[in-house]
Amino acid sequence: MFRSVTKQQDPMTAVQVTINDTLVSVVPGTTVWAAMALAGETATRVSPVNQQVRSAYCAMGVCFECMVEINGMPNRQACLTEVVDGMQINRQVITEATIAELQTELKVEPQPQDVTGNLSELTATGSSLAADVTENIKTGE
Repeated sequence: MFRSVTKQQDPMTAVQVTINDTLVSVVPGTTVWAAMALAGETATRVSPVNQQVRSAYCAMGVCFECMVEINGMPNRQACLTEVVDGMQINRQVITEATIAELQTELKVEPQPQDVTGNLSELTATGSSLAADVTENIKTGE
């Protein structure tokens, strides 16, 4: 489906990366997303909300659809990251289930969200700021 427009270089200068457990050889300077596309691995992540497979959309760092795991570090933009020899690239899968597994593994208690308490504080702070701004406008400060 995808092919490189760059002339293939000497195998001695090629960069070796692993994409989803498959060894791939690419030209130095290739982005992670381009390497994935050339290898036929176009799915970069699984949506944490609806578990649908996602892929690069804008390919220029704006949309954040190309998030992958690189060398064990999640949330790396594949379209902006150049490959490095020996790099381990994996489709990113962060869902509620994987977060729960990680919390269990790290022995972290899930923190409930007290939205009503926060909302009351924000409303009071907002009202106070609005009163200050109104007073400043009246006094010309």
